[in-house]
Order: sequence, then C-alpha cells, then structure tokens
Amino acid sequence: MFSRMSAANDQQDIKKEKILEAAHHRFLHYGYSKTTMNEIAADLSLSKALLYYYFPDKSQLYTAVMRKVADDYLNILKSRVNTFADLKDAFEFEINTQHEFIVANYNFFDFFRLNEQNLPDMIWQIVGQVHQCEADLLVTAIKNEADKGKIKPVPNPDEIVELLLDALHGVRVSAQSHKKILFPQKEHLDEIRTKRLLLADIFIKGLMY
Repeated sequence: MFSRMSAANDQQDIKKEKILEAAHHRFLHYGYSKTTMNEIAADLSLSKALLYYYFPDKSQLYTAVMRKVADDYLNILKSRVNTFADLKDAFEFEINTQHEFIVANYNFFDFFRLNEQNLPDMIWQIVGQVHQCEADLLVTAIKNEADKGKIKPVPNPDEIVELLLDALHGVRVSAQSHKKILFPQKEHLDEIRTKRLLLADIFIKGLMY
C-alpha cells in the first residue's frame, strides 16, 4: 500500500515538473500576458481540468515557475561563495551573473512589468531571497578581503553592501532616469551593466584606500 502511494506521489511530482518546464518555455518565449493555460495544457497533451488541478490559476503557476527559476539562479550564486580571487572578481561576477540571468529570462519577467504595483506576496518573498543571497555573497567577499589585509577593515559590511546594491539598482540609462521601473528595456541592459561595473569599481577603490 505504502509503495503504491509513493509511486503515485512520484508520478505526480514528475507531472508537476513537466508542467513547470512547459510553462517556463511558454512564459520565456511569449511572456505572461500572451500565454494561456489552454496553450500550456495543449503543449503537454493534458486536459485543462488536470492542469487546474495542479495549479488553480495562471498566477500561481507563474509563481511556481518563478520559484524554480530563482532556485537555479541562487544555486549559481551559492556555488561561488568563497571562490573569488579578489573583490573585483566578486563584484563583477555578481553584476554579470545578474545581467545574464535577466537577459536570458527577459520575456519571462513581463509579469513584473505588468504588475509592478501589485505583485503577489510570494513573488516578493522570492525577490527578497535572491537579494539576500546576492548581498551575502558580496559581504562574504568583503570580509575575506579584509581578513587577508587587501582592504581596510570594514566595521559594517552588511550596511555597506546594502547601500551599494541600492545604488546599483538605481542605475538607469539617461532615457529612463525619471522612470521608476523594475526592469528596463532590453536594449538598455548592456549600457546599464557597464555603468554598474564602473560604479562597483569606484566602490571597491573606496574600500581599498
């Protein structure tokens, strides 16, 4: 009896994972607004009723996919903690990895652009976890460099990193300087990355001298 229940749960997990993969593919290529539950069900040859059994609505399905996408990103960050040659290496990794993540998933994030003022609490929790992981990576890098004597001791690395991340988040191209938006236009992302790298370089030099 127990083995049958376990096998049934495994099958449900496999089916749920396939739904998440198919939904991610749709959201990634067409965006949230242009993806329907009917299309996702059709991609998997599932009935719409069965899809709704696993995910009651598109918003909940999107959140589950977001959790999976964020976990992949978090695993990349966590795998690099304590591996950097110096502080510049750490900051460039964080900025470049975030940039590549946003570029690779740009259409997926249209949900944020459509719902910036009304994002579900669960989405904000995921965003908060990502932000904390990015901050922890950089705080650890600063502490390691201070321990090695490569930079002067930093009494409040957590506050310093929060300040830098706020500054990096605020970097915009001139055409968007007065727009409070979470995700800029895709064609502006490279320029924003360049500016963020420059800002990080100035910040690092401030810690060193």
